[in-house]
Amino acid sequence: MSDLVGIDVGGTFTDFVRYDPETQAVDVWKTLSTPADPIDGIIAGLDRSGETADIGAVGNIRFGTTIATNAILERKGATVAYLTTTGFRDVPFIQRGKRKSHYDITWVKAKPLVKRRHCYEVDERILARGEVYHPLDTERVRAVAREIKALGRVEAVAINFLFSFVTPDHEREAQAIFAEECPEIPVSISYEVLPKWKEFERSSTTITDAYIKPVVGHHLGAMRERLDAKGITRHVAAIKSNGGEMTLEAAARHPIQMTLSGPTGGVVGAKQIARSVGVDHLVTLDMGGTSTDVSTVVGGNESFTTSFEIEFGLPIQIPMIDIRTMGAGGGSLAWIDKGGMLRVGPESAGANPGPACYGLGGARATATDANLVIGRINPENFLGGAMALDADAARRAIAQVAGAIDKPVEETALAMVQIANNNMIGALRSVLTERGLDPRDFTLLAFGGAGPVHVADLMVNANIPSGIVPNHPGQFSAFGFLMTDARVDLERTAQMTSAAFDADHANRVLSDLIGEGVAALEEQGYRKNIEIQRSLEMRYLGQNHELDVPIAFDRFDEGTLPGLWEAFHRAHRDRFNFDIPGEKIEMTSVKVTAVSVTDKPELAEIGAAEGEPEPAGTRRVLFEEGWAETPVHDRARLRHGHRFEGPALIEEPASVTVVRPGQPVRIDRYSNILIGEIARSS
Repeated sequence: MSDLVGIDVGGTFTDFVRYDPETQAVDVWKTLSTPADPIDGIIAGLDRSGETADIGAVGNIRFGTTIATNAILERKGATVAYLTTTGFRDVPFIQRGKRKSHYDITWVKAKPLVKRRHCYEVDERILARGEVYHPLDTERVRAVAREIKALGRVEAVAINFLFSFVTPDHEREAQAIFAEECPEIPVSISYEVLPKWKEFERSSTTITDAYIKPVVGHHLGAMRERLDAKGITRHVAAIKSNGGEMTLEAAARHPIQMTLSGPTGGVVGAKQIARSVGVDHLVTLDMGGTSTDVSTVVGGNESFTTSFEIEFGLPIQIPMIDIRTMGAGGGSLAWIDKGGMLRVGPESAGANPGPACYGLGGARATATDANLVIGRINPENFLGGAMALDADAARRAIAQVAGAIDKPVEETALAMVQIANNNMIGALRSVLTERGLDPRDFTLLAFGGAGPVHVADLMVNANIPSGIVPNHPGQFSAFGFLMTDARVDLERTAQMTSAAFDADHANRVLSDLIGEGVAALEEQGYRKNIEIQRSLEMRYLGQNHELDVPIAFDRFDEGTLPGLWEAFHRAHRDRFNFDIPGEKIEMTSVKVTAVSVTDKPELAEIGAAEGEPEPAGTRRVLFEEGWAETPVHDRARLRHGHRFEGPALIEEPASVTVVRPGQPVRIDRYSNILIGEIARSS
């Protein structure tokens, strides 16, 4: 097993973790991101790697990136042409009848990622059971392909025919024609992107895949070339939105799978922390320079969703870890609203110019500046001293805000921190109380450069009894990438009810999906330790929303079906606190996950010690209770078994953990900081 490198490309910093399997040594570092070209930040960081070890020894790189996300959110993707069945050209524009704000008469629905003049209809028709009612008009497809090529503006094509999720022959035939007529234009077909019912959701997802395909393909191709030039010719994998990895070639073919690539590493790493600490339920909080991501690990497993929207009303229905993102980070800017009230975020100072204290030209106050002014951040220890912070510049920036609200500078800075905390409380509630989960059953795992700074406040304000700050929190998402497996999630609509269940058809769909999942892994070179997970989307007949029900069997028959219906009743009872015995149950989709287990780091244990550690010094810090002379601990000197009470600061190169007065702290054998009383696994 060669060295592993995890890379997390964020909005402000690009984080790196390098693991040596022989010594179990972990090396971490950061570089400023380059938003204009994220690959530059990766290459610059790998050059830094060469200072401490031979870069040629890197055997496996796993990276998460916001390339796909930014292309969608900033609407900087390709010009797309859309090909669909006659009569369905306007589906992407009609969308759904729901409104973002019921009483806002000025609201305008989001525009799709394709222009109507680039939408084409083709005569063909497949019925709901897969019968061909009208064959594909291949001459019309060929004429459209030639017209698109002649336009010279279209950079990608999305094809979505009616009921293609049942029989994909027409889509594949059209794809082959485009490959003949304009091979330089990439084509996305809905059967490969989302073979699932609901015409609008399928069209939106397929169009998005085509929209980002040229952008992602260009960046990944450039990355491969630049890595080859540096002598890194071994395995390089991109992280998918489901937390699994895939090769660069597969990512270029299916870029939609990278929509939320970056934030998944922290959740994958959280599973490892849950096992090592011995807890069942975690809520994760990844607070970086630009945004905060929150998610949950329930019963030791991450939560998944297919309900994601680019903007309100524009869905992307691919399997992804359920992560909620909000504009709250260390770089969140303070501002005064029209009513004279102080606000923080969601606008961020980003990497350039960054917070005022960075000394890169920023003059507006941020959350990082506020934490610096009230003593929570050491200006001499930022990034381990590699980047000194300008405390005077931070104070001047906050003084401007303080003057606008007629408050002292320190009081204003504390208020900014409290407002940022309140913003994050809303995000925590969205993944806990809004889903019927009790915060008192959870432990808050805080990471990212800014997460540990706020963990203690959030525990109190969100009624979460315990918290964990993992080792290397500033690079924890990058570390999580080292814990990923290769993963393929497949789904296909197969609609039937408990009263009229076609076991033969269900078995064919399940068998096909398993075969496709294994083949997709093997095509990418993942041939070892393949595991198969199966589940069904089910609901009571007449309901609008489905529940995901895992199944342990590989064949539908008289012996397994009664247990299947009971499993759904039980899942419905667990989720909604009631079930309806005897009611007809509808199965809508079959899901298969194929996982190839990869090599992972072994967590190194630290030496043991007893009692309370000796602090390296003290610093005045402002808490809600007032100013306190606060002990400052060097995290590198803390050992397993050390215990103490707050107030305290625990400093490390990429972050600082702030502990409120009276909160108990101890260090476990893996160097995790445990705050409060940790609820152990039952």
